[in-house]
Amino acid sequence: MMSFSSAIRKTIEDSIATKQALLSTQSEAIERTGKLLAEKLKAGGKVMFCGNGGSAADSQHLAAELVVRLRSSVNRAAIPAMALTVDSSIMTAGGNDIGFEHVFARCVEAYGRPGDVLIGISTSGNSKNVKLAMEKAKQQGVYVIGLLGGSGGFLLQESEDAVVVPSSVTARIQESHIMIGHIWCEMVEEILFPELFT
Repeated sequence: MMSFSSAIRKTIEDSIATKQALLSTQSEAIERTGKLLAEKLKAGGKVMFCGNGGSAADSQHLAAELVVRLRSSVNRAAIPAMALTVDSSIMTAGGNDIGFEHVFARCVEAYGRPGDVLIGISTSGNSKNVKLAMEKAKQQGVYVIGLLGGSGGFLLQESEDAVVVPSSVTARIQESHIMIGHIWCEMVEEILFPELFT
């Protein structure tokens, strides 16, 4: 039987190298955006996530970590967050009636309020439906954070702040996106519920 040991080693080493590059280039951005999320939530805002494919799954994953909890040892209140990717009726009606590129913007129009945050997730930084959601968010006073990869694409220009994973490999970017999201969730928990960490 064929051995995959060298391929496994290379994949893990590449993932480690990507995270080391992230550590050296994006630590300040991760901290800055994590603190901003906590500030907006503390002031009564909510967090909305959107993205396509694996980034849609990441949107749901991170919204669940906030609404339910990240750590089973931290018994805290729910944190308001939502993934704009989860309602199949809205996604399909929007795709059919107004075009798939508009589905997230429509959700932002419905749910976004001043003081909220939209996190647009894209490994390429070039997702048109995320771009239109970011544009709509800024029109409605919703702060826009990009969780991106590669060069950041055109979404970097649309973001008011961003964390960009320095890789061109989709899988490595996605692995880092979830780690960044988990760091944000930990920061938010510790800032919003300091009494649980004393």
